Amino acid sequence: MRKILILAAATVGLAGVAQAADITGAGATFPFPIYSKWAEAYKKETNVGLNYQSIGSGGGIRQIKAKTVAFGATDAPLPGDDLKKDGLIQFPTVMGGVVPAINVAGVEAGKLKLSGDLIAQIYLGDIKKWNDPKIVALNAGVTLPDANINPVYRSDGSGTTYVFTDYLSRVSPDWKTKIGTNQSVQWPVGIGGKGNEGVSASVKQVANSIGYVEYAYAKQNKLAYALVKNADGNFPAPDDKAFQAAAANADWNAAPGFGISLNNQKGANAWPITSATFLLVHAKPEKPEEVQAALKFVDWAYKSGDQLALDLDYVPLPANVKDQVRNAWKGVTDNSGKPIF
Repeated sequence: MRKILILAAATVGLAGVAQAADITGAGATFPFPIYSKWAEAYKKETNVGLNYQSIGSGGGIRQIKAKTVAFGATDAPLPGDDLKKDGLIQFPTVMGGVVPAINVAGVEAGKLKLSGDLIAQIYLGDIKKWNDPKIVALNAGVTLPDANINPVYRSDGSGTTYVFTDYLSRVSPDWKTKIGTNQSVQWPVGIGGKGNEGVSASVKQVANSIGYVEYAYAKQNKLAYALVKNADGNFPAPDDKAFQAAAANADWNAAPGFGISLNNQKGANAWPITSATFLLVHAKPEKPEEVQAALKFVDWAYKSGDQLALDLDYVPLPANVKDQVRNAWKGVTDNSGKPIF
């Protein structure tokens, strides 16, 4: 059953808007819930459809490079050299948070506290039991079982994995040295799941498990989640305000293509595992009209999609960042060099 559900999310995509699918995109599963909501509303308003394949950031990058979609989607921003080499324009669409989803009998959402270092030790295989003294010390009054921890990770090339491993590399020198940051890594322990959908399903099915998923997936699947100690030593609840707090002091021009990290930012209420998600389009597309339609969709989302994003606990981009992105779109041109938007 799990494989069928994953296949439906990955290949059918936005089935409800497929009939008018003159915009095609593929990639990150992190923003799939909000892209679905935006597409539904956009279809009703414009009669223009979106066919988005939720296949993971690695797949989205491969498809845009192969020119099989109008846009690729990734949570792991490409560095400037890669953008230049492949003739790509990169820009953010929305922000959200990654949470450690858990399935521990009797432990409700937000009742368990973890630090980044403890999460790293769990995924390194150094902490094996839920009642490990290090976890117990952070969780007075919480009954934790004498049971093996079952870590769940992404089996596909994943921007969510990039965000998660980037965070762990920032808070755990041991993780940074042994594993590092990437869309795919060699996991020392655990079981794999494809997409945020697959990890959510595995955590739901496997007792005493822990996995990392975009918050909307934990919320939609009614998964419990742990609170995570932030850079200020606090344990904020994951919500739009905490994700916004993480981005409050972000310098979006610090990296080409807006490719900054929002992980482990200072701020009393900042959620420590926060990320923007990005789209990729060709600067000189072979089919300019398709990319033009995609940019019109994103422009509509910037103007009309903020409340839909907030309803799913994503965070809209600040207005000034949206203006910077629109300015960057001037670099997307037709064969004559004329901007298409």
